[in-house]
Amino acid sequence: MAAPLDKLKIFSLDTIQMRTFHITWLMFFVCFFGWFGLAPLMPTIRTDLGLTKPQVGNIIIASVSGTIIARLVIGRLCDTWGPRKTAIRLLLLGSLPVFLVGLAHDYTSFLLFRLAISVIGGSFVITQFHTSLMFAPAIKGTANAITGGWGNLGGGVTNMVMPVIFAAIVGFGYTKAEAWRYAMILPGLMMLGVAWLYYRYTKDTPNGNFEETGHHKKGTKTDWSVLADWRIWALTLAYGMCFGMEITFDNVASLHFVDTFHLSQGSAGFWAGIFGFMNLFARALGGIVSDKVGARSGMKGKGWLLAVMLLAEGIGLLLFAQAGSLAVAIIAMLSFALFLKMANGATYGIVPFINEKNAGLVSGIVGAGGNMGGMLFGFLFKSESITYVEAFTYIGYIVIGISCVVMLTRFTRQPVTAEAPVRTPVAVS
Repeated sequence: MAAPLDKLKIFSLDTIQMRTFHITWLMFFVCFFGWFGLAPLMPTIRTDLGLTKPQVGNIIIASVSGTIIARLVIGRLCDTWGPRKTAIRLLLLGSLPVFLVGLAHDYTSFLLFRLAISVIGGSFVITQFHTSLMFAPAIKGTANAITGGWGNLGGGVTNMVMPVIFAAIVGFGYTKAEAWRYAMILPGLMMLGVAWLYYRYTKDTPNGNFEETGHHKKGTKTDWSVLADWRIWALTLAYGMCFGMEITFDNVASLHFVDTFHLSQGSAGFWAGIFGFMNLFARALGGIVSDKVGARSGMKGKGWLLAVMLLAEGIGLLLFAQAGSLAVAIIAMLSFALFLKMANGATYGIVPFINEKNAGLVSGIVGAGGNMGGMLFGFLFKSESITYVEAFTYIGYIVIGISCVVMLTRFTRQPVTAEAPVRTPVAVS
């Protein structure tokens, strides 16, 4: 029988574990393209559809709110169907609103398409769940952080690439109103391509798919007792502060740079893309450091690391909000982005060890917390009476507050029981 890998061989495709590793982060990457492909084009869309600030705020909220339910459902489906079937079905169904959003010609229809598209954000749970099945406990945090980070990288690439695709389409003689619609065909095609890769080259576990191993027969009844575990809620709050802020920034960064520093749509998309590009290494760094700290100081150390990352993120956000020039804003953005993305990785350096028996459900709950944070932050950017600068300031203080909550939470290894034996080594207890 094949076993979970205890080493990451990044440049290898020789094993089912590493093929799955690369395809599952690529799946989240292209889903991010579909999910946030519209964000850097919002200055054009705002003009084309005649959107007000509250309407733009509602669209931002819709773009992350559907993902909350999706992540909870998909976490449970991963436990029952297996991550492979769940991923393929999500990619196929999720591509439909991505292809069809170009049919929107008013605020209401665009809002509904944005809500439908948000469901593909649930792909993150599949990535984390699938990676956890493929790697040994000592490197789960690192593996999860890399797949999550490289998937999140899609948010940076789309901010840079979609304005270029938009400009190219305009260059061929199409109007701006037509160009943003046609640009969304590319993310839809990418999702279909990865659905085929997932079908052809992955397995649910190192030993085969759930139906072959009988894995899907275990625990078919949802164990809602996990909701009584405060550690899960602390991680949910933490993820709301880091990933919730990340997707909020992906949504509003271009608009903020255009309105505050009077940049063009292309330039604003470039700087917003730099924020997302830090996922190339920063989330992975958070996971790696989490595993190293866990080996030395156990789960308590992992919890303290997460709290410190959130505290630094909050301070960086306050500095960004008060930036009086573009140069200062960029420096502050890079600072809070580093700690935010490391906090993402540090959160999921803890998640796999909270409750192994219900790993998909726990991953879904915490993942949904990220989108809940993004949705709630969206209300600040919707308000006519609160400027974007004030919104960033308020969020900075909230993040600092939650960092204190995480610092006071006692993260310990899941208790050993007859039903759910812990397979976590002592090094990460």
